[in-house]
Amino acid sequence: MTTLSSTPARVSVVIPALNEEETIGAVVRAVPREIASEVIVVDNGSDDRTAERARAAGARVVRAPRRGYGRACMAGVAAVAAGCEIIVFLDGDGSDCPELMERLVEPLKARTHDFVTGSRTRGRRERGSMNFQQLFAGRAAGLLLGALYGVGYTDMCPFRAIRRDALARLPMREETYGWNLEMQMRAARARLRILEVPVDHRRRAGGESKVSGNLRGTIRAGTRILYTVARIALERT
Repeated sequence: MTTLSSTPARVSVVIPALNEEETIGAVVRAVPREIASEVIVVDNGSDDRTAERARAAGARVVRAPRRGYGRACMAGVAAVAAGCEIIVFLDGDGSDCPELMERLVEPLKARTHDFVTGSRTRGRRERGSMNFQQLFAGRAAGLLLGALYGVGYTDMCPFRAIRRDALARLPMREETYGWNLEMQMRAARARLRILEVPVDHRRRAGGESKVSGNLRGTIRAGTRILYTVARIALERT
């Protein structure tokens, strides 16, 4: 297995974070450094100590003060080191399992695939880690994208990896909750070599989910996801 010093900036990890001071330090420390050359935490307008604790754990912190999940992801992509070949995305709430990162990265290193996304529905889920709406949305989106593009996703999991050159070919523009789905749709339309792998999922380790933690967040996220589906599906190729 290669070491950090022998492969500088080959794999960059991007973690969007908004008010995750309780969890972000442990998430950063859990990233396997024999795989990742750098960890970038994008502080998306936090009013707590998220940035301070991420930096103390060894992450490079960049700021995206205008809130929006997609905006944070794009800021992270813009900040990756020049030599980066693979970008891994994961959430900062402790629900994703960074120790499984090799499952996502190895097919990209081997160049057998361009985009690898995790599936929480196919992996082991801690009880209460996903609600019915999340499970249903992932399956429904998968069925729709299968009908549109012939790609059978089972989830919209935030834990994913993509080759940097492949991501650069995707005209990403979603600034909020629809970022993950947009990436999956555009990857399918671009005929990237896509692989979905099972990943484990835990209950968030602290704080409150911005999507499923309250009814307002759930409705906003659902509406934005539906809008994203319609916008991209109706685009001219």
